[in-house]
Amino acid sequence: MSMAKSAGPKDTLSLAAGFADEIAARADEFEAARQLPQDMADKMAGAGLYGMFVPEAYGGLETDPWTFIEVIERLARADASAAWCLFIGATSGVVSAFLPDAEARAIFGTPETIAAGVFAPKGKAVREGDAFRVSGQWQWGSGSRNADWIMGGALVMDDKGRPEMMADGKPNNRMMLLPARDVELLDTWYVSGLQGTGSTDFKVSDVLVPAARSIDLVRDKPVIARPLYAFPTFGLLGMGIAAVTLGLARAAIDELVGIASEKTPQGSFKPLATKPAAHANVSEAEALTRSARAFLQDVIGTAWEAAQTRGEITVEERRDLRLATTHAVKSSAKAVDLMYTLGGGTSVYRASPLQRMFRDVHVATQHMMVADATFELTGRLFLGLDTDTAML
Repeated sequence: MSMAKSAGPKDTLSLAAGFADEIAARADEFEAARQLPQDMADKMAGAGLYGMFVPEAYGGLETDPWTFIEVIERLARADASAAWCLFIGATSGVVSAFLPDAEARAIFGTPETIAAGVFAPKGKAVREGDAFRVSGQWQWGSGSRNADWIMGGALVMDDKGRPEMMADGKPNNRMMLLPARDVELLDTWYVSGLQGTGSTDFKVSDVLVPAARSIDLVRDKPVIARPLYAFPTFGLLGMGIAAVTLGLARAAIDELVGIASEKTPQGSFKPLATKPAAHANVSEAEALTRSARAFLQDVIGTAWEAAQTRGEITVEERRDLRLATTHAVKSSAKAVDLMYTLGGGTSVYRASPLQRMFRDVHVATQHMMVADATFELTGRLFLGLDTDTAML
């Protein structure tokens, strides 16, 4: 199966929705395997979905950000782990717009390419001619077990073994692209939720990486100046997390409503659907989910218009993207909590989807891109204080 370059938002969303039934049916399998099975990843890759953020010039879909949100959200309703792996692969594809043309085509020139990676500078890179000698170990390698290329952030070291400093006084941190064959995957992913993401640790030892396969995601400018690549790379990453949690919140509400007429709470003679607490909490969950989604859609729409008309997004627009993203994650988690609690004893059993949704959403909230510190960052900007916006 292949996806035409001319695919529009409706086509991309319909394509993703076509995988939803199989993903939902295999969710237990994904969780037991602690990774997305390769055949499922290959099916989505073959359809071009991992190339949502790869430029059309390289055969990618170059999907607008809101369509990306809808795609990930839809699959998260079926299984959060599968949606998480896809969003990590899609956002990893953004680096293709920053690489030299020849390298971008060599790595991302086929829609079947799957990439994954971790920005955190847990590696060390020593210059060796026109390359870097890289070693390090990284956590949260989501989707790495399915990937053809794996990336890791690394501090460039000087000849005295100290981090090389840039003109702005910050360390030189570059993302290194490595073939999966050069990366050792470690069996560390034993967790409470998002078990099927295969987000295991990985490491490399003394691997030579051509300088042309390394980029600075903070300072480098995209080689391809298209509206999508005016969006902040880290902002897109956070938006993927929000899409997963919004999908989980919608799935949890639907699940609770589906059982409410049949479930009679212990000590009661009336179905859950007749209880005032159920009325109030379902309404609150709906308000939390739909208002957070609307806020996110609004700021993405504003930023997308700016990217199309001006070719750049202001600090204020980036601020709003991060605020709406983190707000969506927090609101979604609260909505899931409300539905899990309403489910009573039913929610704790493995047979209930609510227990997995509860576990999954509370792993998603732990990601640093949507941590409480995001509110501090955006709050400083609202208050007009000097703020480091490099990773906004």
